Amino acid sequence: MVDISELSYALDTFYFLICGALVMWMAAGFAMLEAGLVRAKNTAEILTKNIVLFAVACTMYLLIGYHIMYSSGEGGFLPSIGFLLGSENSVDAVLAGGEDAPYYSARADFFFQVVFVATAMSIVSGAVAERMKLWAFLAFAVIMTAVIYPVSGYWTWGGGWLSAAGFSDYAGSGIVHMAGAAAALAGVLVLGPRRGKYGKNGAIYAIPGANMPLATLGTFILWLGWFGFNGGSELKISDVSSANNMAQVLVNTNAAAAGGVLAALILAKVWFRKADLTMALNGAIAGLVSITADPLSPSALNATLIGAFGGVLVVIAIVTLDKLRLDDPVGAISAHGVAGIWGVMAVPINNADATFGAQILGIAGIFAWVFAASLVVWLVIKAIMGIRVSEEEEYEGVDLAECGLEAYPEFNVAKK
Repeated sequence: MVDISELSYALDTFYFLICGALVMWMAAGFAMLEAGLVRAKNTAEILTKNIVLFAVACTMYLLIGYHIMYSSGEGGFLPSIGFLLGSENSVDAVLAGGEDAPYYSARADFFFQVVFVATAMSIVSGAVAERMKLWAFLAFAVIMTAVIYPVSGYWTWGGGWLSAAGFSDYAGSGIVHMAGAAAALAGVLVLGPRRGKYGKNGAIYAIPGANMPLATLGTFILWLGWFGFNGGSELKISDVSSANNMAQVLVNTNAAAAGGVLAALILAKVWFRKADLTMALNGAIAGLVSITADPLSPSALNATLIGAFGGVLVVIAIVTLDKLRLDDPVGAISAHGVAGIWGVMAVPINNADATFGAQILGIAGIFAWVFAASLVVWLVIKAIMGIRVSEEEEYEGVDLAECGLEAYPEFNVAKK
């Protein structure tokens, strides 16, 4: 006869691994979305960044980041580094969530967590696209995934001071998405806008992406992967309550994405007189980000409304950042940062255990740390190796300058 506890262990471990694989697939979504929203002459470099940043994130989080995030005491401000460069067996000794954590393989937990840190780093990629040096970006990825993200992750999911203060973020609207946007904002400020994006007297010039089918495919991939992102954050599926919770999480995740698309598209039609596809795509992402902080408590209708408000916010934020001359080619700061803040603040609306005070504290703490630390790292990298390609390289395209090849060599692409 099969032991029920062993069966539960196997089921929860398998569920965790499958959800982690879905989140890993989001890396493909980010790559396709970004590749579609940049000019053809920069596509190969975008794709290189996305696959290499995933490899960097996995390696640095294995060596350092996971042990900082989950090996420290409860309620602390500074994480321990006692497991720095620990052996593989040290991973088996750590379970996220403390003594009452669900009984699944610790290696499954690590696998699920490592794809989250890669997601945070992917957000940075799109915001600094088309003018950043590849190796400067990868140098930042090392620090972001090894130290910056794990420290604020320890404060929250690792049982640190924000967790003790009652901060609530189910799957990472603030911990993952806002953090990635904060790092991206620091990079954009140091890097500056693409040449030709802004003119005199406040003029703003559109720089269309090269491949809208690819961008749309990327959004659908992200939408699918988000079911693992939010669904896996239930942490367990082997009992009736957890299984029902996961079903509710997936229904709400899907509803919020749909709400984000519709709201963003309607606002774009009213504001710009056109059904702007790029705004609809960002509306989907914003809706997903908005519900990620609490995809369990709301009803499906409330989840749709939360996602819809995120869709409205992302359109307003994209236009506002352009007016501030902050050049974000894919809208990452708006979709992940602004919508992430909204998602965190929306939690107490449906979750009586959350408070607005704790949520504001969490937003302020995470943003301040990630932005300040990232700004310092970007400035150090700029001083040591520079972060921006030359004007000629930007004109010709970073594909040739950084990668020595073109994504679409059979086309004679007009340079902008």
